[in-house]
Amino acid sequence: MVFEKKMITYGEPDDDEEEEEEEEEEDMVDPLETVRQKCEQSEHCVHARQRLEACEARVGSRSNTEEDCTEELFDFLHARDHCVAHKVFNSVK
Repeated sequence: MVFEKKMITYGEPDDDEEEEEEEEEEDMVDPLETVRQKCEQSEHCVHARQRLEACEARVGSRSNTEEDCTEELFDFLHARDHCVAHKVFNSVK
């Protein structure tokens, strides 16, 4: 017994419709990312980012070191997320 796989089509999809859908998807911007970018410009986040970048430069300049920048990274992410939480939850209410 032989089974054939057949697909029923109702015409070819228009390329215009596919392009419109792709354009709509590209236009969508995550509001969380926008708020994060704004918060990264705040004074506290800028200071935390400067400490992180200084640590990364220090660690990157050494060939043999056990130091990493985990603490500085967490400090920066905490400062940014603290700012984001206040702005996002105020707009959700």
